[in-house]
Formats: sequence, C-alpha cells, structure tokens
Amino acid sequence: MKRIILSMLILSFLITGCDTLEQVLTSSGGLTKEEIVNGLKEALKKGTEEAVTTLAKENGFYLDPEVKIPFPEEVQYVADKLKALGLSSLVDNFVKQMNHAAEEAVSKAGPIFFDAIRQMTITDAVDILNGNDHAATDYFRSKTYSQLVEAFKPDISHALNTLHVSDYWAKVTRAYNKLPLTKKVETDLPQYVTEKAIDGLFVKVAEQEKLIREDPKARTTELLKKVFAQAGHAVVQ
Repeated sequence: MKRIILSMLILSFLITGCDTLEQVLTSSGGLTKEEIVNGLKEALKKGTEEAVTTLAKENGFYLDPEVKIPFPEEVQYVADKLKALGLSSLVDNFVKQMNHAAEEAVSKAGPIFFDAIRQMTITDAVDILNGNDHAATDYFRSKTYSQLVEAFKPDISHALNTLHVSDYWAKVTRAYNKLPLTKKVETDLPQYVTEKAIDGLFVKVAEQEKLIREDPKARTTELLKKVFAQAGHAVVQ
C-alpha cells in the first residue's frame, strides 16, 4: 500500500504541475524526499514498460504511423524507381519485414531502462520533476542511447536475416543497381533499422511521460480517488 501511495503522489505532482518538489513533500503528509523519488522511479518504470510492451507486439511498429520505419529516406529514389517499374510488392514486403525486425528487438530496452531508473539520483529525479514536459524522456535518451544501439543492433541484424529482410534488401538493391545510369546503393541496413527503432521507442516513452503529466482521466479512477483521500492526511512511516 505504501508503494502505491508513493506512486500516486508522484503522479499527482506531475498531473497538477506543482512548481517544486518541496510542495509535494508538504502535501504528502511527511514523506521524505527519498520516498517521493522512489515513487517517481516506480511511475517511470511503469511508463517505460508500457512503451516497450506496446512496440514489442506484432505490428507494434508496422501499423503505427508515428513509429513505422519507412524505406530508407536517403535512398527513397530506389523505392520510387522500383514502384514505377511495377515492383511495389517488393518494396512493401521489405518495409513490413524491416518493422517486424524492430518489434523483435525492442524488448531488450526494458532492462536497460530499468537500470537507468535504478541508478537515478535524487538530483536527477528533482530535475525531472521540475523540468519540461519531456525531461524524463531526455534523461532516458542521454543515459541509454548507446546501450540501446549495442543491444538492438545484433538482434536486428539476426532478425533481418531470419525474416529474410536482408534477402529483400539484396533483391531491391540488386534490381536497382542493374538499372543503367544509376548510383549504386550501399546502405547499412541494420544500423538504419536500429536507429529508427530507438527513435520510435522514445516517441512512445514521451507519450507515456505526457500521459503521466497531463491526462486528467488519471484522476477519475477509484484507486486514485482513494489514494488522494488517504494521502491528504496520512503520514507514511
């Protein structure tokens, strides 16, 4: 119960937009700064877990226009040319399988995010609480990006091979490279998919942060009503 109260208090802080952590401490009935920070950590853990779970589902990337990984932009002319030649299905299959590779790899983000949360200091937490609307997302990006690349790329490379995306890419580039008077295509596909997968992940993390900070629906559940009623006067030992 204590953990639930801590989480709801920190959600209350983010939703109501208190200016300082001290205001939360004052309204929390005697909770320490460390306890409030622990509440923030739990809220962030739930938010990042939801972001990862959403994208790891089948078509989590592919059917979401916000995060769908498109044909590599720097060689979009390849897709355009192939479509003009009646090879649209080749391009479409390539894009679909490329997104499925990202869906298979994204679950690796969970432990990396949880480790960043575990290592979060009181100063980090206060900066997030008092920061802008995407302060938590910025924190995760700065602390986890390189680790996410290291974790995602091998899995994505493997998935690209298993799902035959590398074969699709070879067919696409081979078909294009055979065309006269065209610049030969050489794109690091695993790196491209890895970077786009991480970009999409942070889009979802940002959505979860916004939900924590702004969504008034979060105040209407019976659990929140009960917690707020108790937290208004309770002193947590």
